[in-house]
Amino acid sequence: MKKTLTTIVWIILLVPVIYLSAIWQNLPASIPMHFNLEGEVDRFGKKAELIFLVLIISVINIGVYLLLSNAYRIDPKKNAPENKDRMQRMAFVVSIFISATLCMIIYNTANASMKFMPGIILSGVGVLFSFLGNYMYNIKPNYFAGLRLPWTLENEENWKKTHQVAGKLWFAGGIIIVIISLLLPFKACMIVFLIITAIITIIPVVYSYRIYKQQKSLH
Repeated sequence: MKKTLTTIVWIILLVPVIYLSAIWQNLPASIPMHFNLEGEVDRFGKKAELIFLVLIISVINIGVYLLLSNAYRIDPKKNAPENKDRMQRMAFVVSIFISATLCMIIYNTANASMKFMPGIILSGVGVLFSFLGNYMYNIKPNYFAGLRLPWTLENEENWKKTHQVAGKLWFAGGIIIVIISLLLPFKACMIVFLIITAIITIIPVVYSYRIYKQQKSLH
């Protein structure tokens, strides 16, 4: 079973490269390489640029997957083994998200007549945020995932309380991002997306620092 899952993961990681190889001969010499906020092409380039883009992002994707799925082996925190399954699931979902996004970019590049829909990518980010928020509740202190602040890493109670709050914010924030991505124009979506991202990042950090100061005042 483990070998089967590993095979599936590697197929997912390599899907963008396989997809590009399959359609390479049908791509024109000049292809869309950038889209504006309206989803319209604003720069064309040589198709060789697409090879570079796909390879770089695929290598990053593989690196992120290997790091997260094997973090328990190298994390000096005592709870690292307890994070093994959670980190591997996170690695799996992140790799799916990156590969799916890359395949969408390749598809839109190959079909220049179609309007690019950046809102779909934003909704995907929202789903990813919600998934990560759901896993923040139970993740143990580690040096590779979560809010790895000096005061959360040195105090398990701080880590737990901070990630309970962060988990709720990330889950709710992700759902809101998915909804607005389907209802609002992309420019408005981007503004709301940036505001939500700032909120779900800053509030847990401030909250964890307040816990740290309270704990410090008691000693």
